[in-house]
Amino acid sequence: MGSTSKKRTFLIMLIPILVLFFCFNTLPLIRGLIYSFTNFRGFGGYDWVGLRNYVDLLGDARVGNSYLFTFKLALAATLLVNVASLVMALALDSKIKFKSALRGLYFIPNILGALVVGYIFNYFFTYIVPFLTNTTSILADARHAWIAIVIVCAWQSIAMNTIIYISGLQTVPEDVYEAGSLDGATGWNKFRYITFPLIMPFFTINMVLCMKNFMMVFDQIMALTQGGPAQSTESISFLIYNNGMAGGQFGFQSANAVVFFILIVTISVLQMRFLSSREEQL
Repeated sequence: MGSTSKKRTFLIMLIPILVLFFCFNTLPLIRGLIYSFTNFRGFGGYDWVGLRNYVDLLGDARVGNSYLFTFKLALAATLLVNVASLVMALALDSKIKFKSALRGLYFIPNILGALVVGYIFNYFFTYIVPFLTNTTSILADARHAWIAIVIVCAWQSIAMNTIIYISGLQTVPEDVYEAGSLDGATGWNKFRYITFPLIMPFFTINMVLCMKNFMMVFDQIMALTQGGPAQSTESISFLIYNNGMAGGQFGFQSANAVVFFILIVTISVLQMRFLSSREEQL
């Protein structure tokens, strides 16, 4: 009787969650996949066009440029965030004064809304920096505007990655460091041969999550550049939203979203396999 009651309670808790997940996640995914084979404009009727949207994606220069920009931004931001987060985690995990207070302060950027942060940095890059340096805004420079987006993305993402690295550092047994010090491992050698191999699983998690999140960058671009200047900072997510919702390319951008989804999954799996193999070697 007790077992039956537990199963009933489990189903009562599980079924509403599954229904909500299906309605707000799985169903839109299925509908988007269906629309990718149509010429749907976001309103009115539509006709089936088969694979034409997918074929057109290959020859669309704007789509190609958005993929190149997104990869460039994601790679640069991922490397910057992980290097900075690891350095900060090592500092916050060391024996310093006010360690608890500093851990709370550095996490503040992560709790702020991405759009709010983006608009604040927009003002900073548009008015403050040009005034101090007597130059034009970096956001108006087609060649360098992406650097501003990387800075904003990194500034807000470093905190969460640092938390993960600190968690990893706290799993390293102290006696391992003591044994390493007896063998003369100090400074860089201590980090390279002891610390980093032991926190490699946390490095893998951060690299995969960073790459995935930065490839889906949207809020920062909406607040900073809105894809400009001259479409030089159009990420894939922004292009899908902008042209799909307002540009009458709902079917075409649905196909783009399907390809983008497959690409993100593929890159994440490849990252996991490569970094997992590195974990075994270390």
